Amino acid sequence: MNLEQLQQVNNSIRAGIERVVVGQEEAVTLLLVSLLAEGHILFEGVPGTAKTLLARTFAQLVSLTFKRIQFTPDLLPGDLLGTNLFDFSTSEFKLTRGPIFTELLLADEINRTPPKTQAALLEAMQERRVTIDGDTHDLGEGFMVVATQNPLEQEGTYPLPEAQLDRFLFKVIVGYPTRDQERALVRRHGHSGGMPELDEFDLRPVVDLEIVSAARKLVRQIELSDPMIDYIVDIIRATRSHPSLMSGASPRACNMLATAARAYAALHGRAYVIPDDVQALIGPAIAHRLMLSPAAEIDGETGVQILTRIVQETPAPR
Repeated sequence: MNLEQLQQVNNSIRAGIERVVVGQEEAVTLLLVSLLAEGHILFEGVPGTAKTLLARTFAQLVSLTFKRIQFTPDLLPGDLLGTNLFDFSTSEFKLTRGPIFTELLLADEINRTPPKTQAALLEAMQERRVTIDGDTHDLGEGFMVVATQNPLEQEGTYPLPEAQLDRFLFKVIVGYPTRDQERALVRRHGHSGGMPELDEFDLRPVVDLEIVSAARKLVRQIELSDPMIDYIVDIIRATRSHPSLMSGASPRACNMLATAARAYAALHGRAYVIPDDVQALIGPAIAHRLMLSPAAEIDGETGVQILTRIVQETPAPR
């Protein structure tokens, strides 16, 4: 695969999503970057903003096997991973696989389940495998988590642990559509009060896992020059000493941002990363990994605002 072919794939996937989902351009871009960078993505927004619809549409266009699990307060790790059950006909234990055995897992309302069940995803997200009763099971290179959550001020939610948040490449705030977008949404989907059926739109897969693997290989070849490496490292290290932050981003975040910048550059038809690529991704890639100081929280600062100041103060390569 080359950059021109990747542009065709990018345009085809976007065109398919636009047939179903109105707006959400940033979310679509970051979903594509996550796919190419082998990352996971977390959408945060109030119910009814097309987070689930976007994930279902994306999975169908990319030809990934898709499973959805509704996270609830009584959900147990075994409900997600599966369990070994004794088969009396063979006198052996047999694994009953949970919904995590798929290529694209939609973890819906992930913050409505307690931390113990949230943590069941950690190994899967980091290593693309799970361990059940001491046995390791691979999930495959196509495994990807698309999680949704309601804002924390919503009743009955549990904040995601820092270790869990650090596994997500991006956290995307999904807001309300504009007035024109909402009119277009009603015109397109206003004939039914339920979730739109994708069969109505005659969506056909645009790519398969083989093409996705070729695109990921192309992304790894995108040039990240030494000055760009220094730029990324300096921004990440600055988060660890900023007075408004109790803790900054991890070395894992540094690597993930670099990989995402390569994918973002490739989607824009470039064989090299420029500062604009890093600046476009810094908010959704890093803000959710930061812990604000009490003084910053009292002053109403946000991680994105602090990152914006750090980027402004960090010299960019010319």
